[in-house]
Parts: sequence; structure tokens; C-alpha cells
Amino acid sequence: MKIIQLYTGCLAEAAYYIESAGEVAIIDPLRESEPYIKLAEINGATIKYVLETHFHADFVSGHIDLAAKTGAQIVFGPTATPEFEAHIAKDNEVLILGRIKIKVLHTPGHTMESSTYLLIDENGKENAIFTGDTLFIGDVGRPDLAVKSDLSREDLAGYLFDSLHNKILPLADDVIVYPGHGAGSACGKNMSKETVDTLGHQKQFNYALRNMSKAEFIAEVTDGLVAPPQYFPKNVVMNKTGYASFDDVLSKGIRPLSIEEFITVRETTEALILDTRKKEAFAEAHIPGSWYIGIEDSFAPWVGLLIKNLEQPILFLADEGMEEEVVTRLSRVGYDNALGFLKGGIKSWLEAGHTTEKLEQINAEDFASKFETENLNLLDVRRKSEFDSEHLTGAENMPLDFILDNLSMVNPTHKYYIYCVGGYRSVIASSILQSKNFDNIVNIIGGFKALSTTSLAKTDYVAPKTML
Repeated sequence: MKIIQLYTGCLAEAAYYIESAGEVAIIDPLRESEPYIKLAEINGATIKYVLETHFHADFVSGHIDLAAKTGAQIVFGPTATPEFEAHIAKDNEVLILGRIKIKVLHTPGHTMESSTYLLIDENGKENAIFTGDTLFIGDVGRPDLAVKSDLSREDLAGYLFDSLHNKILPLADDVIVYPGHGAGSACGKNMSKETVDTLGHQKQFNYALRNMSKAEFIAEVTDGLVAPPQYFPKNVVMNKTGYASFDDVLSKGIRPLSIEEFITVRETTEALILDTRKKEAFAEAHIPGSWYIGIEDSFAPWVGLLIKNLEQPILFLADEGMEEEVVTRLSRVGYDNALGFLKGGIKSWLEAGHTTEKLEQINAEDFASKFETENLNLLDVRRKSEFDSEHLTGAENMPLDFILDNLSMVNPTHKYYIYCVGGYRSVIASSILQSKNFDNIVNIIGGFKALSTTSLAKTDYVAPKTML
């Protein structure tokens, strides 16, 4: 028996490869099929099942393409209603995989079709659970993503409580927990950086598994939830109804375009220009009107948060060799309308004599000197919880998540200094503001981490006074 966790940091998502006696089950695959197919080929095995824990909201699963390419059977838990061929398993149904068994445990709560897969090894021992978004390390799935008019988040939290107590907690302490996500995912609120643990350890340290009443559980898991990202319900629809072939999406998206072709496509489709290079390169020179979302960090979630329309035509700039990665990551969150990239990048744009813009920047030390002597306008683009923990006195909080809804906060006649934690989000925010004709923007290099090493850390300029 072989279990491989395939973890993708950009999405904080875990897919799983389970193999026994030449047969393979893939749990919650990402959009691209080739990594799973190649892994099976290397091991001389055949993919028999594609197991889906639920209709995912935070990424587009690769279940349809993978099944089409391998002949594998797609499996969902009870109550799932996909609009394509799939096996809808009964609660406690057992699937045979080589010399092991996989038992389907219906665990509604995160969503109503959510299911956990219990692996029973060759010796008949309950070995591991693949919990999807029902149980994380340190947390449980948020119960507000499948809310309908007749089903509140409190209702879902109640179902989740029952699922945990009736299906998961009775299992042995040495059962291994393999969750669907780790820290950084928006599918929970308190996830650990660890991506695997024993159930016994979780019983001890996971706040949601401690001894409490259902009412207390409901109150705790629903407390502090913020609105889910706008692309979540759209990804659910794609996972439920189907989507374009990833191969077709990739072929369309990795077309190298000459400057003339690039400009023509932009003008005829009203494409958004997405600059995915390093933030330092974007600051030095970028195409006017372009948005920066760097591939170096949490690219896909920020695309999903900020680009409202999944059908938005996208042209992009990328570091050489990263073009396929950009299109792949876009497709993972449902953005299938990439139309190509600028051949030769910003260098070819400059050589052709086209206009570029710069992003004004200031290092933390120089900013600290100005801050102590001048009255500056500050925008903190971190999330409210980060801002409430500590921030520079006088700063306004304008979380990047909601920047497009809060442009009225910005006075076009004022000069603004912008910071986040380390500089990634602040460059994204600066690029969006520039694209909306806010020209007096200055990015603080290194963000709050860099500022906390300056003289400001020893003054009353940080409020509250607890430093990072």
C-alpha cells in the first residue's frame, strides 16, 4: 500500500494518491491530470477511482478530465448531484482498491454532500481518513459555503457537529488524518501549518473536537467568519456541472504574441493585462493599466479574489519559462480565458518604444525618517484582523480583498504610502490603484516586517504597542 500527499502551497490544497496491488485512487485532484497519470505510470499502476470529498469552492478539481483520460470512475458521497456521469456512493459503502478497502463515510456540514474516505488496510485495520474539508489539522471546515434559503450556517454547523461525533471521533486514536487543506486556505479559519496528524492528537488539541455541547460548537465554529471569496460559488458550479478541457485551456493560454498581436487582442477583447513577474521588476517598469499579481506568492487565490468575472479575457507577462505555470494556476480557480502572453516580455515592449510606468517605492528606513517628521497618508492593505493586532498610527485600513469596493476611500489629490506584511499585497494594491488613475502611490518595500526593524519599533508610532 502506498499513500502520497500531493500538496500545492499556492492553494494550500492536498490531493492524494493511494495505491494497492496496481490499482490507484486519486482524491481531490487539481485541474491538470498529467502529474497523477505519470505517477501511476511510474508505479506500473492503473487509476481506478477519482474520489471527490465534496463540490470544492476554492479550486476547480480535475476529476472530469482525469476520468476521461484514464477511464477511472468518479465517486461522490451521498446527496451529491453532479451533472455528469459519476457513482454516488451510499453511506458506509465499501470500495475495493487492490488489497485494501475504502469506506465512504457521509459527513455533511461543510457541505451537505461532504464525505470522508476511511482507508482499511490489507490486515483489515482502519488506517487513515481522508477528510476533505470536514476536519482539518487544528480546525474544521467552515459551515457557511453551502448556505441556502432553507439552510443556515448554524444548520450546517449542527450537521458538522453530528458528523464529527458520530462518524469521526469514534475512530481509533492512531488513525491518521489526511485533510484537504492546510494553513492559508479560506475554507477554515484556524488551520495548522501541519498537513497530517493522528486523530488522537487532534482530539487533544483541535478546538472543535473538545468536549462541548452542540450549541457551544455551533457558536464557536460560526464566530468570526468573514464573507467567502467571490469566486467560491462559481468554482462550485464548475465542479458540479463541468468545464472546458484543461488541455484546450492551456493551448489557448500559452500562445506567444507579438507586440502588434498583443495590442490587437487587448483592444478587441478588452483583456486585462496581468503582470506575473517579480514585484521588483513590475515596480521598475510595467505596461500602463496592468495589474500585478506575482506568480511567486499566493497567485491563484488573489486572482480569484480580485478578478470578478471568470470569463474575463486575460493577457499576461511572465518570466521566461513560467508561461505554462501561469495558465495552469489561473485554470485551477476557473479562469480559463487566458489568451496569450507578450513574447519577449517588457524588454520587447520597451525596445518597440512603447510607454511604461514605474511604481514609486521607498525603503523602510527612509520611510521611518519621513514618518517622524511629516504628516503622511497611509493605507494598510492587510486584513482587518492583522490591522487590529497592530498598525502604524494614523493608517487607514483598506484590505486588499475588498479594494475594488472601497476606491472611494482614496482621494486622488493625496499622496499615499501603502504597506502590507512583506510587500506582496501592497504592490498588488498599488498596481490596481494605478490602473484606476490614482497616480500618487508609494509602496513601502518590505512592508510591516521591514518597518518593525526601524526606529519606529521603539516609539509610540505603532498601535497597539505589541510588535511583530
